[in-house]
Amino acid sequence: MTSRPPIIAQQEGHYSVMLPEIIAALAPKEGECFVDGTFGAGGYSRAILQQAPCKVFGIDRDPTALQRAAEFEETKAGHLVPLAGCFGDMQQLLENIGISSVDGIVLDLGVSSMQLDQAERGFSFQEDGPLDMRMDGPESTLRQPVSHVVNTYGEKELADILYKYGEEKKSRLIARAIVTDRVEKPFETTLQLAGLIRRLLKTKPNKDGKSIHPATRSFQALRIFVNDELGELERGLAAAEQLLAPGGRLAVVSFHSLEDRIVKNFLRERSGGTPQGSRHTPTVEPSALRKAPFDLPTKKAIPPSDDECRENPRSRSAKLRVAIRTDAPASDLPSTAGGRA
Repeated sequence: MTSRPPIIAQQEGHYSVMLPEIIAALAPKEGECFVDGTFGAGGYSRAILQQAPCKVFGIDRDPTALQRAAEFEETKAGHLVPLAGCFGDMQQLLENIGISSVDGIVLDLGVSSMQLDQAERGFSFQEDGPLDMRMDGPESTLRQPVSHVVNTYGEKELADILYKYGEEKKSRLIARAIVTDRVEKPFETTLQLAGLIRRLLKTKPNKDGKSIHPATRSFQALRIFVNDELGELERGLAAAEQLLAPGGRLAVVSFHSLEDRIVKNFLRERSGGTPQGSRHTPTVEPSALRKAPFDLPTKKAIPPSDDECRENPRSRSAKLRVAIRTDAPASDLPSTAGGRA
């Protein structure tokens, strides 16, 4: 029996969050096909390929990630197939190359550590860079940069974005200041916007004595909005339901409550957990009698280990949810996964 190399999360300066748990959930076997819907640095894809002789389709909308993937030995050997696009479109992307079903899908949501570490991408409020945040790169023709949003949207629109996607309680205060300040000087850089927010908001230390940067929620909100991240997630979950073969495994890592709420509600619905009327006046719809498309090994999210949180502080907010595809037909009902838990 061929020995497998150890699963190492830290590779080439990038940390693959909850990698051992992801590999355990996907359980790769010889001859299977997998989708890494958020390829990034390729940590999940390469770990899957180390576990068994299989194939991985790595999807990413970031051109730099695809350029990196093209140089991998796994790509040159044909085991890793990079695909340009959004994971919400994975079904169409795979159909384009003749693939109608897969055995496992992994999604690592949000911004990658490499994107955060590249100041020129505009994701970070720690270093100065252009106020961009587009995941498909600064040359994108599909969406506008964050600078367009903060310099042209109305006060109410900005406040709604900050509150809805960042859960920022001071959204109105920040939006009003943005609209006032941009008259004199439009917002062009990350530190310019972060500095405004820092002047407005006071920070309180956490239990460990550390404080969260006051611009954290606003930057999250603007990034999610310009990249349509929550819509992408909803489309991706629906596509996963269509693509996974019976017994196929779905593993999703989220980093904040907005993402996790969508994943949790979707899996609860698709595993038969949605209530069907009240106990006094039950309604037995035909759909309620069908076998659910997913089984859940555990209803609770899996947290990262204490060791991982010490090694990689960015893992602390991660939550992993896992589901197993049944042989039931994919649901033809729209999901209400975006609703509150």
